[in-house]
Amino acid sequence: MKIIILGAGQVGGTLAEHLANEQNEITVVDSEASTLRTLQERLDIKTVLGDAAHPSSLFNAGAEHAEMLIAVTNSDEMNMLACQIAFTLFRTPTKISRVRASDYLEKSQALFESGAIAVDVIIGPEQLVTNNIEQLIANPGSLQVLDFAGGRIRLVAVRAIEGGPIVGRQLQEIREHMPNTDTRVAAIFRENAPPIIPEGTTVVEPDDEVFFIAARENIRAVTAELRTIDEPYKRVMIAGGGNIGATLASRLEHRYQVKVIELSYDRCRTLSEMLEKSVVLHGKANEPALLIQENIEQTDVFCALTNNDESNIMMSMLAKRLGAKKVITLITNSAYADLVGSDIDIAISPQQITVSSLLTHVRRGDIGNVHSLRRGAAEAIELTAHGDAKSSKVVGKRLDELNLPSGVTVGAILRGEEVLIAHGHIVVQSDDHVILFLTDRNKVAAVERLFAVGFGFF
Repeated sequence: MKIIILGAGQVGGTLAEHLANEQNEITVVDSEASTLRTLQERLDIKTVLGDAAHPSSLFNAGAEHAEMLIAVTNSDEMNMLACQIAFTLFRTPTKISRVRASDYLEKSQALFESGAIAVDVIIGPEQLVTNNIEQLIANPGSLQVLDFAGGRIRLVAVRAIEGGPIVGRQLQEIREHMPNTDTRVAAIFRENAPPIIPEGTTVVEPDDEVFFIAARENIRAVTAELRTIDEPYKRVMIAGGGNIGATLASRLEHRYQVKVIELSYDRCRTLSEMLEKSVVLHGKANEPALLIQENIEQTDVFCALTNNDESNIMMSMLAKRLGAKKVITLITNSAYADLVGSDIDIAISPQQITVSSLLTHVRRGDIGNVHSLRRGAAEAIELTAHGDAKSSKVVGKRLDELNLPSGVTVGAILRGEEVLIAHGHIVVQSDDHVILFLTDRNKVAAVERLFAVGFGFF
């Protein structure tokens, strides 16, 4: 596929890296020569120096023949304008734009869905990040919560803790503990070792990061097998009253006790008018006296959501040491995410969340969802099986007969309204939604080929 990426920042660069090795022809446009040079030194891509919305830049990037344009510059206006120009001048078939401003997103029906602005898919990073954090708060003890099949199936990552019923035992014993609950462990990550594709005899060890898949209603029961179940959260403190912090507070305030700490007095006044039940505090979240005064030791979740990585990390470490039970930290610099220690429970990467959403629309085949895991090291995807036994390599075959690449496992299948956790005897049928876990994202192309329909399908 010929794809043009506008913007070589962290999202654009990460997306180019994901797609460059998957038999795509990638061209990246940016106004910074040094950024493009760095990308081209490590990736097999074409680059164009210029303004992303200029017709000449789009022409030089090959917009006449491009199948998809993805606009992820730092400017909403430039992204939207570039999509409009690509459609008007070059009739680019698919145009994806990152849009951050809530003013635009609130009018998406009139602006985009009506066709007034030629954007086919809108990606709103703030909304995606907010959804992600909301899921983590709603599922105590989880490190990552990913929805598939319209939310009926979930892939959840948890840290195994000494004392969990199944910790120190073989995975096959889960069925003995929960005879009426079906689940499948997709992968286990243990310290710096290669990922483990588990079998029934695999033993879960303390501190293992375990990814399991189950029907939504069974998530809490399975989590309880791997760790002492966390009590439902009640008190949430949010540092940073920007778009993400304000939106998260508005979503949580009717179910939790929410406090928002914001440095700007004017923004505090705005938040006070915007929020109904949340307590808005003017001050710095890295001041111990303020955190102690606001009973940080009784806080279930502390969320550091300012636009400064260093501040987020420091205030999270402080909150944790002063007694916050869990800290969730927004970190945009991937190098920082690799450095943070045990003081930070969950590091949220806006770039990875945004790239996951973009990949859903870029991947070949009938793909419903793509989620990037462990900062891009692994992937989970939802594919729809099509065809019949003659035209498809998967339809009509048992799961244990599928020629899956190494490091790829099937976690579950949604068949109509029925959730089927993957077991070897299950036969794949046409229109099944198949959720797969890949410990090596470079195997995506091989999985897509496996699910591709042959010429026998009409």
